[in-house]
Amino acid sequence: MELYKNQQLQIYNSLSKKKETFTPIHDGSIGMYVCGPTVYNNVHLGNCRTFLSFDLVFRYLKHLGYKVRYVRNITDAGHLENDADSGEDRIAKKARIEEIEPMEVVQRYTIDFHNTMAKFNALPPSIEPTATGHIIEQIGIIEEILKNGFAYERNGSVYFDVLKFNETHHYGKLSGRNLEDMIAHTRELDGQSDKKNPQDFALWKKAEPQHIMRWPSPWSDGFPGWHLECTAMSTKYLGEQFDIHGGGMDLKFPHHECEIAQSEAFCNTNPVNYWMHANMLTLNGQKMAKSTGNNILPNEIFSGENTVLAKPFSPTVTKFFMYQAHYRSILDFSSDALEAAEKGYNRLMEAVNQLDKLPTGNETSMDIATWKQSCYDAMNDDFNSPILIAQLFEAAKFINSVKDNKASVTKEDLNTLKTTLHAFIFDVLGLQEETTDNQNTGKLSGTVELLIKLRNEARANKDFATSDKIRDELAAIGIQLKDAKEGTTFSL
Repeated sequence: MELYKNQQLQIYNSLSKKKETFTPIHDGSIGMYVCGPTVYNNVHLGNCRTFLSFDLVFRYLKHLGYKVRYVRNITDAGHLENDADSGEDRIAKKARIEEIEPMEVVQRYTIDFHNTMAKFNALPPSIEPTATGHIIEQIGIIEEILKNGFAYERNGSVYFDVLKFNETHHYGKLSGRNLEDMIAHTRELDGQSDKKNPQDFALWKKAEPQHIMRWPSPWSDGFPGWHLECTAMSTKYLGEQFDIHGGGMDLKFPHHECEIAQSEAFCNTNPVNYWMHANMLTLNGQKMAKSTGNNILPNEIFSGENTVLAKPFSPTVTKFFMYQAHYRSILDFSSDALEAAEKGYNRLMEAVNQLDKLPTGNETSMDIATWKQSCYDAMNDDFNSPILIAQLFEAAKFINSVKDNKASVTKEDLNTLKTTLHAFIFDVLGLQEETTDNQNTGKLSGTVELLIKLRNEARANKDFATSDKIRDELAAIGIQLKDAKEGTTFSL
C-alpha cells in the first residue's frame, strides 16, 4: 500500500493563508509547477534555497508513493529589469554588455544552474520548459484573453485590463492587496504610456528597434510579458487546474497574482489548489539578491573564496544548514550557523555509520514505531524539516546510548531504525555521505593511533600534563578521544 494512504499531509496555502489537508485532484497523482530561474547570471544561494525547498517537497511526495509531474521553467526571455513592463530585458542587457548572443548568455547560466543543483544533489524536474520554446502557446493565450474581453491592444503591445477583470473576479486575492488601495497609492500615468491604468500589465510588448530578442505576432514583432510564460507552460503540461504552484516569497506579487488573473481570464477557472512560497535567505541582515550584489554564490562557499566565511563548506553541509529552518521562515546566513550545521551533520553521519555495528538484545529502550511516525508527522506538517532533523538527532542519541551499552535494541527494531533513517536522510532530505579519500583516512587513523599510544605512555608515567595536552589539542582540531575499559577510541 502506498504510504500516502496512511499519512495526512497538511500544506500551508498562501491563497487561504492557513494550513489545509492536501487532497490531490487525481488520486495518487500530483501536478506541481515551480517558477525557475531567469538565466542571466550565476544562481546565488538565496535562489538555491527556494529550489531546494521544492526539491524537499518533490522528494517527500515521491517517498509517500505519489506519481509527481514536476514542472520547473527556465526564463530565457521577457523578464525586464524592474520586474514590470519597462527597462531592458535582463538577458539581452547581459548579452549587450558582454558582446555575445543572448542565447549564449542563456546557455552559460543554464549550465551553471544545472551544475549547482547537481552539487546539492537536487533531483531534476520531470519537465524543464523554456519561455522561448513556448512563444506560440503564449500568443494563443493572449488571443483568447482578448476574445474574452480582459485585454486590449495599443500600438502593437497587448495589456491585461486589471480593472475590467476585477469587475467579475478578485485581483489581489493571493497577495491580500486591495485594488482600490493600489489605485489610491499609484501615480497617474504619463502621456508616454500605452496602458489604460497603471495596474495593467503587459501580455505582449512591441519591441523597440534596439531590442535584440523579438518574435512575430498578430500585433507586432515583440516579446511576451514575463508573467505569461508560466501560465502557458503550466497549462500545457499540467492542465487548466493542477495541485501545487511554488516559488519564492518575492514572486507572490505581482508575478503569481498576474498568473492567477491570466489563467482565470483565459479558461475561467482557478488554476491552482495549493500555492506555496519559500521565504528568503538573508546576508548581513538583508535579502540576498543579484540586483543589489548582497549575495554569495554556492561555489564561493564550497571553495572558501569569499569574505564571509572562515573556511569552505561542502554542498551537503550547506544544504543541511538550509533545512534546519522551515521553508517559510527567513534564514540568516553566517559562518557560525554553517559551523554549527557542519558539527550537527557530522554527528548524524557518525550515528548512521554505527548502525551496522550495534549489538542487539531482547528489548528496545526506545519506542521505535512512535519515533518513526514522529518523522512522518514532522514532514506531514507542511514539510517541517527542522522538526524532522530534531527527530533524527533523537535517533542519533539513542544509537550512541546503545553503542555505549546504556540502552538496547532488538534486531527487528534496529532494521526499522536503519530503514527509516536512510529513507529520511538520503531519500527525503537528499543528503549525501561525504567520503574522504581512503588513503588519507588510513594515514589519519594511523597518526591518531600513534598519538593515543604516546598519550597512554604519558599516563602510565603519570605525565598527566602531556596526556592532557595531546587530548586537548586533538579536540581543538575536531578529533575527540574517548576512554573506556576496552581502550581509547576516537571520532571526528
